[in-house]
Amino acid sequence: MSKSSRSSTRSAARLAAVQALYQRQMEGTQLHRLLDEFHQHRLGKEIEDDQYAEADVPFFDDVVSGYAAREEEIDALLVSKLAEGWTLARLDKTMLQILRCGAYELVARADISTGTAISEYVDVAKAFFDDREAKFVNGVLDAVAKEVRS
Repeated sequence: MSKSSRSSTRSAARLAAVQALYQRQMEGTQLHRLLDEFHQHRLGKEIEDDQYAEADVPFFDDVVSGYAAREEEIDALLVSKLAEGWTLARLDKTMLQILRCGAYELVARADISTGTAISEYVDVAKAFFDDREAKFVNGVLDAVAKEVRS
């Protein structure tokens, strides 16, 4: 697989991971059911005339399952990077999942460069939000990276 096609399948996997964690938070879907649903019905599939991009499925599984396994650690790390008085509950639910996925990669995926992890999730943020929120994602993930990657 070429580097650019791997990059695009990983970008699709990141977006899908954010969507999966959002669904998990909103509906309480069990992890194995959530992964199965995305494997069977979302990743690389056509839904209501929208063609979902081919995604790096093992990478998607790692981000979703990896965050779920380290949820308390990652959420505590994120809380420590928010402005005083802010909680995760105050964040937009989509924004929260973007930060969780990005923080997971920074904490657990040393094979992915800091710049790549941050810029990919800034791009995901731009799909949902304006530049101000994308800059927020950049700032929080940069602060996480400074703590967990020396």
